[in-house]
Amino acid sequence: MGQTQKLYFVCKGCLRVFYINEAGQDTTRFFAFENQFATTLVSFIQGNSAEEYMQALEDSDVYVIAHHEFYQLLELLPQWEKFYRKYLEFAYINNTSRLFAMVTMDAGTRYQNLLSQSPQIVQRLPNKIVASYLGVSQETLSRIKSKG
Repeated sequence: MGQTQKLYFVCKGCLRVFYINEAGQDTTRFFAFENQFATTLVSFIQGNSAEEYMQALEDSDVYVIAHHEFYQLLELLPQWEKFYRKYLEFAYINNTSRLFAMVTMDAGTRYQNLLSQSPQIVQRLPNKIVASYLGVSQETLSRIKSKG
């Protein structure tokens, strides 16, 4: 399991958070591009070993804050508490929206939504990674793209 009890802020580049199943296949949960935060949130909150992994997909410049330093700031700065609440709200909405899309939409609709909501994912990242995010094979993604 990954050990990422840190919060990352992407100044340049792209990070992804992903799982690896028992068959060794990965599924991407989240991308963080410039001016976004990334962490393996459950591990970060609980302070234990992550069941997710984090990877830089491009040359990246990031700021990093460790779990204990982050929580010290929560104690010291009321503004940091507000930031954290907003971040948790964003993460909850993002994760719920992703689950909703995976359960209720076909792959073509998920791809069209991705193009309209987050075109940088399709524009900047390899098909293998995009397919991992959409929950489809690379072949299925190629078919969907050729129809569009």
